[in-house]
Amino acid sequence: MTVTTHKPELTNITLWVMTLTTGLVVANLYYNQPLLNDMANTYHVSNGKAGQVSMLTQIGYAVGMLFIVPLADMVKRKRLMLINFAFVIAALLLTALAPNIHVLILSGFLLGATSIIPQLLIPMAAHLAKPHERGKKIGFIMSGLLIGILLSRTLSGFVGAHLGWRAMFYIAAVIMLVMWALIYFLLPEVEPDYKGTYKTLMRSLVHLFKSEPKLQLASLRGALCFACFSAFWTTLVFLLKQQFNQGSDVAGAFGLVGAFGAIAAGLMGRLSDKMDAYKLSTITLALVLVSFIIFLFSANSIAGLILGVIIMDMGVQATHISNQAIILSLNPVARNRINTIYMVSYFIGGALGTFLATRVWETYNWSGVCVIGITLSIIAIIIHVLTRKIMQRTVNIN
Repeated sequence: MTVTTHKPELTNITLWVMTLTTGLVVANLYYNQPLLNDMANTYHVSNGKAGQVSMLTQIGYAVGMLFIVPLADMVKRKRLMLINFAFVIAALLLTALAPNIHVLILSGFLLGATSIIPQLLIPMAAHLAKPHERGKKIGFIMSGLLIGILLSRTLSGFVGAHLGWRAMFYIAAVIMLVMWALIYFLLPEVEPDYKGTYKTLMRSLVHLFKSEPKLQLASLRGALCFACFSAFWTTLVFLLKQQFNQGSDVAGAFGLVGAFGAIAAGLMGRLSDKMDAYKLSTITLALVLVSFIIFLFSANSIAGLILGVIIMDMGVQATHISNQAIILSLNPVARNRINTIYMVSYFIGGALGTFLATRVWETYNWSGVCVIGITLSIIAIIIHVLTRKIMQRTVNIN
């Protein structure tokens, strides 16, 4: 059963608060990636073991989205965010204080599970936006999210090189406290649409997934793209150390390069309002494949890596925005649950990419990582092509 409630407007201030919060909260998931080599040295463990910190962070994010994000359809969203911030801060402090690698892996999982606030804000923006502007508004917030993802590596790499890796998580805890205040004072409250039990709510996830072919396809291709993305970023720090003898600061600096891909997010959001989503996704998936072919021949070339990063980030992020423009138009009452299904799949894919890349690195190094990226991107393209008739018959997001 649903109820009709007054809907606040998506003002410019609200949009900027959402975008800033999204970027800074999602950054928590990626601070550890340029620091994995430093963490391995601190605890005297292998790079593969340290890579579990990143993998468990992504798994934690998927778990948090599965069990927490759907609550936004049945409880007040602003209140849910404010409570969640307290747990994010606690997880950051536990990470900074971790006495051994096992506690660090656990804290990574908890940090991932609690940093799900962006996945409450994006459906909220879709809910508040006017239908003809939905893609543009989602694209704007996604630009903030993607810049947060990429520049988080730049920031943590710099802080790790000059202050030590633990300092980054103390700084992040202070940032989260500031963001709590911004949400408290500036974000409007949105009343829930769903009236039912949590058990029924969770069961409805299965029904939504089974009944929406667009959601199934978007989830699968999103998972495969993010697996490629995570495989690259997790092992880049190992490559830079091995081939160029560079540390976390240089690995983090690649986030600045990747930010060029995030700039494309706003453009793709606008295109998704006007262009056929299937055709747009065909182009963006091809970019991911091209990027890993470039990476394969760039193990000794910084210029090649830079070019590949720009192309990969454009492909992955634009595919992600195209996917979200499709799924968030499906069922207004169930947007948080639909987004949950998609993002859980997305980060399971990311965890898979991290797992495969760190395992392959131990034996095949960079060539093995590139083969993983090429293989997964080809699979994504094949699935995309095979579902063309279904998607072109059902896609209608305008």
